[in-house]
This record gives sequence, structure tokens and C-alpha cells, in this order.
Amino acid sequence: MDIFEEINVKGFHDEEIDASLDLFAEIEKLKKEKNAVILAHYYQEGDIQDIADYIGDSLGLSQQAAKTDADIIVFAGVHFMAETAKILSPNKKVLLPDVKAGCSLADSCPPHLFKKFKEKYPDHLVITYVNCTAELKALSDIVCTSSNAVQIVESLPKDQKIIFGPDRNLGAWVAKKTGRDLVLWNGACMVHEIFSREKITKLKERYPDAKILAHPECEEVILETADFIGSTTGILKYATNSPAKEFIVATESGIMHQMIKDNPDKTFIPAPPNNNCACNDCPHMKRNTLEKLYLCLKNEMPEVTVPAHIIADAVKPIERMLEISANLGL
Repeated sequence: MDIFEEINVKGFHDEEIDASLDLFAEIEKLKKEKNAVILAHYYQEGDIQDIADYIGDSLGLSQQAAKTDADIIVFAGVHFMAETAKILSPNKKVLLPDVKAGCSLADSCPPHLFKKFKEKYPDHLVITYVNCTAELKALSDIVCTSSNAVQIVESLPKDQKIIFGPDRNLGAWVAKKTGRDLVLWNGACMVHEIFSREKITKLKERYPDAKILAHPECEEVILETADFIGSTTGILKYATNSPAKEFIVATESGIMHQMIKDNPDKTFIPAPPNNNCACNDCPHMKRNTLEKLYLCLKNEMPEVTVPAHIIADAVKPIERMLEISANLGL
């Protein structure tokens, strides 16, 4: 049993769904009856994004989780996101459509090993990327997202020594942008590490006017090819505001749904990974479906819980992130 199953989830129910049901209507009905809100990440499938009350990246979703007045939060994302919502709203019921929706990046940084790593650098402040477990957040001084990582590092004194984890690619990009010497944990996201520079170069030859957009979780060889590097929200805004009509997108393919909706006159091409797939899907994000979301809300399970002592320690670095972001107007 992994740490997520051991301490974070209670209850899971599976059942057959009447094929004649209008799931969109049923979900809307249940939301009103239960005073529930659905938060969805940009990497979710299109149907889930369309039914969500709020779609966003990790920063925006954290901000929404902190301020919602709903009694139930259904988090259409992965387990660390649902945990973050529970940490910020401990008195609310937080549900996750699929109990097995994990995260390769979070798995790459076991808290007990990170604790030992941290002890090697006692004079360093710990900044952790939000894509990590509640336990890892509890070992941190500040949490960040890809939207605010650079600004958070820049907000600290230049002589402040910093450990950055768990994503080595994001950390290296932040170090390059800020000129800071960061101690990096050696973790990574499986989705953002399999893009092929060779295939992207060939794709660029077919679409010479296309702008390459990349998430900073990608490897440096991919970031070097990019015209824009940013969070999912940043990528969406760039695509909308740019006069360009064609874009090669190096991040999880779920973002394409909103990109096409917001810019029907533009062409978006998923950057090819170094495998036989046509696009790049996160298998964890895609575990959630409209059917599972309906059952989750109907039965109010699986419920995500976080131990009180973890919440007490983890909420501080998250609140510090939200405070810094608010002060910087992010």
C-alpha cells in the first residue's frame, strides 16, 4: 500500500451507470443539491473541463480551493491537488473521482528520503513545487507552482540558500532565470520528460511559422527550442495573445481542449514524444472520467483526507506562497 492509499483516501464505490442518463444534467443537479464545486486541471479530458466550475493550473486551483464556500470540493485532477485542497479547506469534504490518480513527479520524491536530503543543508530554505505529497509540503518553507516559482525565488534575499524540489527541470529553469544557485532534488515528470527534440525539429520544418510553447517541467534540450516557456495558464495566454496562427505545444495534451475553444481560428499541434504515441497524455490525469466524476459526487467517495498534524505543517508553506503571489499580483 502506498502512502496515498494508506493515509489520504477513504472509501471507493464502483457501480454501473444507466446509459440513458444525461451525465452533464445529473452532475449539475447533484452540485446544487450538495452545494458542491468542481475544480478541474487543464490536463483533464474535455468533458470534465466543460462541466467544471473552475478550470486552472495548480496556482489558480489552490487559490480557488482556499476561498470556495462550497461544502464539497470535487477535485478533477490528481491526488496531490486534492490533498492541497484539503489542507487549505480542512473542514470541507474533498473528493477525487479516481482513487488511483497519482503523479509520477510526486512519486519521485519520497518524503522520508527528502527529509534526509534536507538535513544535509541545514542553512537552506526549502521551496517545493506544488506537485508533491502533503508530507513533502509539511517539510517545506514555501510551496510554489510553475506560474510563480521564478517570482518567489526572486522575492527572497540574494544570499538566501535554497533547496528546490522535487522537479529538477523546473528547478534548473528557475535557477537559469534568476541566476540563483539552487540545490536540486533529482525528480521529474514522466510526461514532460519524453518529448523528442528531433521530432519537434522535424515538425518545425513542416510548420516553419509555428511558435513552440513549452512547460518548464520539460528537459533543457526541449526548452532551448521554445519560443515561450510557461505554466499551463501562461501557455494559454500566450497562444491567445500572440498574432501567430500555428503553435507546437510541449505539455500534456489535455491543454489543447481549452486552446482550441479559446482560439478556433488557430492551429495547435501536440509536440511529439519519443515513443510511438501521437500525443502526450498523463495516464494519471486521464484516469478521471465523466462517469467517475458523477459516481464520486453521487456517493461522496473516494474522500481525500490528510492527518491533522500534516495539515498543520503543510498549510504554512502553501499560505506563504499564496501571500507572496497576492503581494506580487499573480
